[in-house]
Amino acid sequence: MPSPTSALLSKAELYLLCSLFTLRLSSSAQQKIYRIIVSPVADRAGKKMSHPAVHPVEAPPLSIDNGGGGDAPPRVRMKDVQGMPGTPGGLALRLCQFVFATLALWVMATTSDFPSVTAFRYLVAAASLQIIWSILLAMADIYALLVKRSFRNYRVLSLFSAGDGIISTLTFAAACASAGITVLINNDLDSCSGNHCVEFETATGMAFIAWFASLPSFLLNFWSLASTSGRT
Repeated sequence: MPSPTSALLSKAELYLLCSLFTLRLSSSAQQKIYRIIVSPVADRAGKKMSHPAVHPVEAPPLSIDNGGGGDAPPRVRMKDVQGMPGTPGGLALRLCQFVFATLALWVMATTSDFPSVTAFRYLVAAASLQIIWSILLAMADIYALLVKRSFRNYRVLSLFSAGDGIISTLTFAAACASAGITVLINNDLDSCSGNHCVEFETATGMAFIAWFASLPSFLLNFWSLASTSGRT
């Protein structure tokens, strides 16, 4: 492989150098010719070798998190919205569901002829399920508030969302069926005097209010579930 110095020499310079060593010149004359021809070429080669084309670049330091709270970016946590599980708003919604479902069940149970109508029996069953579900989730909210924690587990939120969706749908369907029977008895048959129309209407209204209270819980639980699954 040719050296950098010989690569920079032209053919004429190489021929002149060969002739210098073949001729028997004095040492002083050879030194002068060397300083005139060879020395500038060697200096140019040394400068090119001292300035490489590729320069090293310093890599940025790696930030290592040793668990002591270094320079790692903080994690973004979704803000708790009132009405979600584990919040005071969520507990208030559960208590409203429990109270109005209990009123619907109690008013309908005070009548003696509600077992003869399928829609009214369906309302009693749906209100009973609403009461059990609401009191269980109210206890869970109270526990979460006492320990100052919020529900962010995907499986728990999935259970809450599915339960709220099913129970609210059953309550709404029972209230609609009972309202239809009540309108039939009162307006079409005009036999409200011989039946407990006031109790039927009151129980139906309480069932609708319980459904209105359970609908925000379902929507907020579903929103929290979607946010949790998006981060994972």
